[in-house]
Amino acid sequence: MLTKSDTQGRYDAVWREAEPYMRARKNDVHIPLSYAFAQALLKLHPEADEDIVSLAILLHDIGWWSIDMTDIIEKGFGPNMMQSDVRFLHEKEGVRLSREVLANTGWPEHVIAAVGEIIDGHDTRPEPRSLNDRLVRDADKLWRFTVTGVAVASDWFKLNPNQYVERLDRQFVLLETDDGRRMATEELEKTRAALMLHLI
Repeated sequence: MLTKSDTQGRYDAVWREAEPYMRARKNDVHIPLSYAFAQALLKLHPEADEDIVSLAILLHDIGWWSIDMTDIIEKGFGPNMMQSDVRFLHEKEGVRLSREVLANTGWPEHVIAAVGEIIDGHDTRPEPRSLNDRLVRDADKLWRFTVTGVAVASDWFKLNPNQYVERLDRQFVLLETDDGRRMATEELEKTRAALMLHLI
């Protein structure tokens, strides 16, 4: 039986193996923040599979590495962005690369397949397939509500922080769980205060 520290060591090995793919689209910032939210959600949902959720959130966006950054910004953040070709491509590439990373770090086939199933469609599939999927989707979005998320995404969308936060006010409906919505509300309140958005 793996202890908590053994399991964390195996997640760390996955992070190190995937590190070359983390340089696209600020994923070396987005993914650790999302991972922390996933761990918080897992504590509130002990019935979820810790390995599947943890590995899926670590690897969900590594497929962006395969796509030109200009295309990411112009197509991935433009009109109909959630159904753009680059969104589907980053999911497919994410499944391919996650399979390679997980195999290289010794994870069994059933885990590799379950992680891939979440990655494939995490942005474009209308409905989650499981609780694990719901938690990954929430963790993926929750970083947007942080100061860091607002700072990064404001540039992507060519908005100032206040304009981007107004956009976030409409995104609570995208969250899958009550816990995710509560965390988003708390984070956005801290972000508004930290960025002094009541004044500017």
